[in-house]
Amino acid sequence: MKRREIFAGNWKMYKTYQDAVDLVKGLSAGVKKTDGREYAIFIPAPYLRDISSLCADTLFVTGAQNMYFENQGAFTGEISPLMVRDCGAAFILIGHSERRHIFHETDEDVNKKVRAALTHRLQPMICVGELLNERENNETLQVLERQVKGALLNIEKSDMAKISIAYEPVWAIGTGKVATPEIAEEAHISIRNIIKGLYGSDISESIPVLYGGSVKPDNIAGLYKMNNIDGVLVGGASLETKDFLPIVNVKN
Repeated sequence: MKRREIFAGNWKMYKTYQDAVDLVKGLSAGVKKTDGREYAIFIPAPYLRDISSLCADTLFVTGAQNMYFENQGAFTGEISPLMVRDCGAAFILIGHSERRHIFHETDEDVNKKVRAALTHRLQPMICVGELLNERENNETLQVLERQVKGALLNIEKSDMAKISIAYEPVWAIGTGKVATPEIAEEAHISIRNIIKGLYGSDISESIPVLYGGSVKPDNIAGLYKMNNIDGVLVGGASLETKDFLPIVNVKN
């Protein structure tokens, strides 16, 4: 079965407006269309509408890096799924490790955001992954099971086609460390097995599972060769065309 492939960049809290415009122009000029491959960039909220408009005639679609799960209300500083959709985004990043571990978002928060995203026709990219001490204590599978099941609680099978999962071992994010292709593949297989237990093998085999964690031009080829890695979620290396283009243009 041919799965969706998604190559995504998460800009985090970087870039001025002009930097963002210049980066999109550089990416759109250098990206090479590959059948079945999707390209997404997760934009800081203040620029989401303008960059979404700029991407309209390119191969890239946009997503927001975070949102609250309510449609509106007295939630100072938050953005709603309605706002994200109104700004032209197609994706929403949910449960990124920095949201979980810096801002203390729980599995319940993640699940509420997933359900809100689906209600408003956004495609959730759900991030899961273990801390270094959890890996060292052989708890990776338990962490993945808790996070995946928590995120997908009460999500209907019919909605799974809109969802992607990004495996991001927290110990490899922004550290320069990267899971070997074999370590990443093992985690991706575990994620598929968890989903198989929830929704069956057809959903398990069709859902895109991306790898995120210090992805760079010099390690993308090895990761992409793995059967269960369906693209990547790139942090720091998505901030410069010279780094991101070799990743999104990796050959089959």
